[in-house]
Amino acid sequence: MCHFFAQKAENATLTDVEGNEYIDFAAGIAVLNTGHRHPEIIAAVQQQLAQFTHTAYQIVPYESYVSLAEKLNELAPVQGPAKSAFFTTGAEAVENAIKIARAHTGRPGVIAFGGGFHGRTYMTMALTGKVAPYKIGFGPFPGSVYHVPYPSALHNITTQDSLDAIECLFKADIDAKQVAVIIFEPVQGEGGFNVAPKELVTALRRLCDEHGIVLIADEVQSGFARTGKLFAMDNYADKPCLMTVAKSLAGGMPLSGVIGNASIMDAAAPGGLGGTYAGNPLSVAAAHAVLNIIDKENLCERAQYLGERLQSTLNEAKAWCPSLVAVHGVGSMIAAEFFEPGSTQPSAVMAQKIQKMALEQGLLLLTCGQYGNVIRFLYPLTIPEAQFSRALDILQRVTREAS
Repeated sequence: MCHFFAQKAENATLTDVEGNEYIDFAAGIAVLNTGHRHPEIIAAVQQQLAQFTHTAYQIVPYESYVSLAEKLNELAPVQGPAKSAFFTTGAEAVENAIKIARAHTGRPGVIAFGGGFHGRTYMTMALTGKVAPYKIGFGPFPGSVYHVPYPSALHNITTQDSLDAIECLFKADIDAKQVAVIIFEPVQGEGGFNVAPKELVTALRRLCDEHGIVLIADEVQSGFARTGKLFAMDNYADKPCLMTVAKSLAGGMPLSGVIGNASIMDAAAPGGLGGTYAGNPLSVAAAHAVLNIIDKENLCERAQYLGERLQSTLNEAKAWCPSLVAVHGVGSMIAAEFFEPGSTQPSAVMAQKIQKMALEQGLLLLTCGQYGNVIRFLYPLTIPEAQFSRALDILQRVTREAS
């Protein structure tokens, strides 16, 4: 957690109450792919503010919700004709995706992955594959939730290890015909920006088809141009049944959604889905603006360009920073992983040291990973070129000084 208080923000710059400026490489945890206070988002929200702020969509609907759903139905890489439903937070989206899948299958079981993060509510906390700090003192958790390892070459976990673990579950813990859901992040967020191998996604799709299981891709953190595609699942040939979205969907306004195969989405009984603020009209207006900005400003292409520059800088830093053992991710969803020099022991100390030194020089970074030894980079994709270069200079400097 930072020890300064925000006073104002503009694109990739945060200014604190004492007038100090910081380059924001956190973006509210991947919420601000379009930057702080993008003029088009401000204008869209102001226009909606002048009309109405709330009706509760299930009480009095509004056209902007429908048109946003239609846009996402067309854009999202899901199996078959799509439908969408909107909520408020990422955790709500995941909770509702599980509800929809259970209603569709009539089954209880859910399989998730170690290192995954799906939220902090009870069901999503059970799905999250990291104990500290998310689960300590909060049990017991909902039942019928099982975890298997997520592939990581650096940590010697192969795709086959993950698939073998699922088969072991089917033999030892739950019949495949009692499993409603397999949920995964195509790029793990809190888990350290581990990218799902294509062969894993193909195998999960095959398993789900074979056993009648709903495959859910959690794109809460990886969506909306972050990976160089509108959705991370656009990088794969295989498609999920359902997707969860939130964070950068509405450029800083609270909005989330479930997008999925229409026949599965229709499984919930009338009134089974919803929420007082679900699909809030101000947030929906912001989301329309976000999709326009991503398209107009070519943010998918820019994510690729910025990510390549960042990866190049970090790979250069390996020459003088022996703790920096791996750079991984896709597009502008890039992370640097640190070990104790000359060992296979993850080093949270080094990650935190670099994070602290960077902040002292005006660059805000976030750590992540099961061992807390990863620094993730989540700058706005709209960051000005000169400012991005300054940030890379700071990174070079602090990795030298920390070594």
